[in-house]
Amino acid sequence: MEVALPGTPQISVIIPARNEVACLGQCLQSLATQDSVEYEITVVDDNSTDGTREIAESFPGVRVASAGPLPAGWTGKNNALVSGVRQARGAWLLFTDADTVHLPGSLAHALAEAKSNQADLLSYSPQQVAKSFWERAVMPVVFAELAAQYPPQKVRDQGSGVVAANGQYILVRREAYERVGGHAAVASQILEDVALARAFRAAGFRVHFRYGDDLVRARMYRNWGELREGWTKNLALLFPRPAWRATWITGWWAFSWITFPLGLASIIGGYWKTAFYSASAILLYQRISRAHFSFVTTLLACVVGPPVFAYLLIRSRHRHRKGEISWKGRQYNATMATGESNDPVSRPSEARAES
Repeated sequence: MEVALPGTPQISVIIPARNEVACLGQCLQSLATQDSVEYEITVVDDNSTDGTREIAESFPGVRVASAGPLPAGWTGKNNALVSGVRQARGAWLLFTDADTVHLPGSLAHALAEAKSNQADLLSYSPQQVAKSFWERAVMPVVFAELAAQYPPQKVRDQGSGVVAANGQYILVRREAYERVGGHAAVASQILEDVALARAFRAAGFRVHFRYGDDLVRARMYRNWGELREGWTKNLALLFPRPAWRATWITGWWAFSWITFPLGLASIIGGYWKTAFYSASAILLYQRISRAHFSFVTTLLACVVGPPVFAYLLIRSRHRHRKGEISWKGRQYNATMATGESNDPVSRPSEARAES
């Protein structure tokens, strides 16, 4: 039973921030207006070189902490999150990224949902916002493949062997978090969200995961360079046999391009012939539509996205094998990236999922 002292927040919101001047203000504005629950906000400045710290300090009541030097063998995000936990007072901890926007009432709703589901770790996969051409072309394919590979209903089934989380929004019961060792226990993991969820499940704690478009949204990347670097960091860890998947989805895409025009050309030849030739393209659209983007964006992704996704998969696999993983000015070697015995690639049922 949780017993909170007067003035003690129920939730401590912790936001790791490294050069997030483009999005942190909107994130904090959305959090500052939450109601129906006592909470505190800590932004952990991870050695930013832009105006990130100044933005955080401009919000009254927001605590700003420093991540400090990066310890050997740690990823920057894990170090920042641990620094934030040291400042936290709440019985629940919300780890959320600076690129998120939280809808009114979402904080109280998340806490109630975690309690009603007896969840020790609750994670939402936010509604993904895509604005630029490459975001709209690629993001639906990535998230559709995650949805197909790791169905959230299986994540919610505690006996399924499938466990996942999305680091953009993870709410944990603090007692359980500390018992599994927190982010210090997964310090070297690039996919710290997956690793943390796996640690909770292994310790017998309940993990609850779903698509959270009703509560939170996020824009992960803002241009091709960010998108390429970010997915190069993650994709080889998210999907087993990336070379096979790249070949398979590119083949499906190419086959659809060949057969769909034949279907259009055969309209006058009868319904069944048209349906036969169009089936591949229609099924591809249905698969990508699982990512919950608009019709136009999904259509663009069907036309352009699969071969670009395949390229990013192969690039990610190549960079991981060479130990050339970079993110926000930091380099991570291959051992750190794969985590050796904790490698999500070797455990295909335990990778980050999307609804």
